Amino acid sequence: MADPANKVESNVPGKWYVDEECIDCDLCRTTAPDNFRANEDEGYSYVFKQPATPEEVELSEQAKEECPVEAIGEDGK
Repeated sequence: MADPANKVESNVPGKWYVDEECIDCDLCRTTAPDNFRANEDEGYSYVFKQPATPEEVELSEQAKEECPVEAIGEDGK
């Protein structure tokens, strides 16, 4: 499970985030490309846009469920 205390710095503020466990596998960027991007210099993904539509929320939820290292979190704030 993603740890909100270990969020990567690149995440935009909001309830969705990626933590330091990310292995940059590309799954979240493929599943929800409108919400996740890569930090290629550091080798991780991050939330660059919080999900705003039901479709974006659904795709982000799918990415969270499928993340192989459980690095995607949604803390409800």
